Amino acid sequence: MTYDLIVVGGGPAGMMAAGTAANRGKKVLLIEKNAQVGKKILITGKGRCNLTNDCQVEDIIDNFPNTGKFLYSSLYSFSNWQLRDFFKQLGVETKVERGNRVFPVSDSARDIVEALKNFMENAGVEIKLNTAIKEIITEDKKVVGVRSRDGEVYSANNVLVAVGGKAYPTTGSSGDGYGMAKSLGHNLIQAKPSLVPLKVKEEWFKELQGLNLKNVTVSLVIDGKKKKEEFGEMLFTHFGVSGPIILTLSRDVLDYLGKHQIKLAINLKPALSYEQLDNRLQRDFEKYSRKQFKNSLIDLLPSKIIPVIVNLLSIPEDKFVHQITTEEREEIISLLTNLEITIIGTMGFRQAIVTSGGIDTDEINPSTMESKIIDSLYFAGEVIDVDAYTGGYNLQGAFSMGYVVGNNI
Repeated sequence: MTYDLIVVGGGPAGMMAAGTAANRGKKVLLIEKNAQVGKKILITGKGRCNLTNDCQVEDIIDNFPNTGKFLYSSLYSFSNWQLRDFFKQLGVETKVERGNRVFPVSDSARDIVEALKNFMENAGVEIKLNTAIKEIITEDKKVVGVRSRDGEVYSANNVLVAVGGKAYPTTGSSGDGYGMAKSLGHNLIQAKPSLVPLKVKEEWFKELQGLNLKNVTVSLVIDGKKKKEEFGEMLFTHFGVSGPIILTLSRDVLDYLGKHQIKLAINLKPALSYEQLDNRLQRDFEKYSRKQFKNSLIDLLPSKIIPVIVNLLSIPEDKFVHQITTEEREEIISLLTNLEITIIGTMGFRQAIVTSGGIDTDEINPSTMESKIIDSLYFAGEVIDVDAYTGGYNLQGAFSMGYVVGNNI
């Protein structure tokens, strides 16, 4: 049997492409090396699945820092509003949360996976699990099928490679697609872990393990120059820092690692101006005037961070509050609004949410996702050099690319 389309990979792009093509009457086979489809979707958004973002399409494009323009055609062919309507028709209602992030009302990523499985099955997609593809078979620069690792050959008029990148290898994302593409003449942009927790040089951060800070501002400082700023939530871990705003900043950190001095400057009180923070300190110091300095910040900061702040200052911890000078108060304010940590690396692909890099977009037709090198070969999703910041943009990109492939084979 010769299929109209073989989809290699049962992630968001692959499932969307398979179901869309089958709905158009195409004979489709989806091949997945795991025992289930949508394995990575199940862990997105901490198991809740942040499937898209409720913003303008142009804003989605802007959130793909390097190759957003490549997705212009895909995102306008199948927008975030169309995606929400798509899942609504499949029985999955969605809701909008902070930062315009869109989740299923049920807060269950499994509902998204089940809806996509039903979508494919109802359209007539044949699904083959526990099967790893070793090779894309071509003749005269045209796809004719695929060969599995156990030697089985499956014939097809079109093949879509949607196997993901290298992030979260426990979900099956092991970079298989890169070898397939390279063997057929495609150029690869170096793959790097993105949206990833960061390692910190300083030792004092270990005392803060488990501390979650909300409503703080973190600035990315490269060689002493501020490059970007994010407001929101961050987390101290046993190796460094993580949390939503850290993951977002990590995408920009990739460009500087190993070549520049990278610091993150944390403002613990971004809602207060210098004068307001000074007034607040003076009120607290008046309240605790007879206490030692180390016991005077309990109303201002989480208890876990107070010993760290005290140790980083030149003020003796046993100094009485009423003896604190104006200069020392200025030192406190400076540290609270500019607590610096030095970034020395990332936690790698094992903890990265997405992969930065992949198959060069210059060699893919953005209107169809077809290879410019091999006829009837398509790529979609994370295997391509397209990655975004956090907020549902990456999944939206994958769904849109898959839809375009399904509509164009």
